[in-house]
Amino acid sequence: MNVAVRFAPSPTGHLHIGNVRTAIMNWLFAARHGGSFMFRLDDTDEERSTHAFADAIAEDLTWLGLTWDRFARESDRYARYAEAAEALKAAGRLYPCYETPEELGLKRKAMLAQHRPPIYDRSALRLTDADRARLEAEGRRPHWRFKLEHADITWDDLVQGHKHFRGADLSDPVLIREDGRPLYTLTSVVDDLDFAITHIVRGEDHVTNTAVQVQLFQALIGIEGKGAVPTFAHLPLVAGSEGEGLSKRLGSLSVRSLRQDEGVEPLALTAYLSRLGTSDAIAAAGSLSELAEGFDFAKFGRGTPKFDSDELMRLNAQVLHAAPFTAVADRLAAMGMVGVDEAFWLAVRPNLSRLSDAREWWAVTKEAVTPLVDDAAFLARAAELLPHGTWDDTTWGVWTKSLSAATGAKGKALFLPLRRALTAHDHGPELKTLLPLIGRERALARLSGCTA
Repeated sequence: MNVAVRFAPSPTGHLHIGNVRTAIMNWLFAARHGGSFMFRLDDTDEERSTHAFADAIAEDLTWLGLTWDRFARESDRYARYAEAAEALKAAGRLYPCYETPEELGLKRKAMLAQHRPPIYDRSALRLTDADRARLEAEGRRPHWRFKLEHADITWDDLVQGHKHFRGADLSDPVLIREDGRPLYTLTSVVDDLDFAITHIVRGEDHVTNTAVQVQLFQALIGIEGKGAVPTFAHLPLVAGSEGEGLSKRLGSLSVRSLRQDEGVEPLALTAYLSRLGTSDAIAAAGSLSELAEGFDFAKFGRGTPKFDSDELMRLNAQVLHAAPFTAVADRLAAMGMVGVDEAFWLAVRPNLSRLSDAREWWAVTKEAVTPLVDDAAFLARAAELLPHGTWDDTTWGVWTKSLSAATGAKGKALFLPLRRALTAHDHGPELKTLLPLIGRERALARLSGCTA
């Protein structure tokens, strides 16, 4: 199957987990079928779009490993949109309207009061040339609406199944604003045709947009004689843990905050979001390729999936516990763990929820720690029995066996005082692997109650 997909966010805020989930779905679907993934910025809202947000979106996608094959900015394509608009005008499918927002608001209220759907009444089509000249002489500038055909609109959605709309039940959408700027409905369709997008994967909040855009696709294909209507997949929207909607403007669960503030691993987030709302168990994956192999829209349900940050962090721990040293070495060094090696990583990774947690255990093995002393006499005896020579993962067992024999201490009474003295913690990595990293000199000082 030939597959070309796109992710087309507006650079008006940071990506939240809802819209980055759409990017993940597109990328995995393309990877599953050997297709291409396009990153396209919908930046025609010049008042709210910023270069900073565009760069942040690209950075988030790169962090997640969602590399793209093609890139485009809609702000570079105004001439193409104008060309498409002129073709629609010439075909009688785009017509000028002069109502002000206030006048349209009054029409809407009147229709609702009459228990009628607020569909544009097409009064602009009844204007004569003289009427339009008079309105423009008054200083009015037209917005342009796409004239929908009052016919059935259908498509077979990869997630929602067969969809059916009646053109007569939909309002003619505005494609060009009064200032001449094209709107999303037009730019998106023109781009999808020009870049030969085969599948459009997005949230279910776009279903009504799709009904309109299907006719716009058909109109432009008929006029220009090229392209095809893409296949659609509309995914249920992700809600917050309490069922609340997510908003980019409110900064809801932004990818940036999950990455920088919460310490979420990229593979944990992609694995979680790609399986959220599916029949698959949510579990760690070894790579994006592994996630792509099992990706199938047939696995998605119609219910609203809820984002569970606790479940994400459990998955985050699983990812870290399976991560090889080579995957984290540079990041650990960047955190100030100069000289970090695989032995340290293998010792501490089973106890990490976030990679930054490793810094605490680095301090335990390499920096000064103030021991927690519960029984000075017991620790003094432990110091006397502390083995000499080269230490390895058998040293802890040899030492604690001899200490137990000498003191009679067993279980928690044996191990907890040693842990608290050696690490200043009540829990943590296995001491059989941590003790050789701490070293005899540092261990002896801590058993004596000294900061070392």
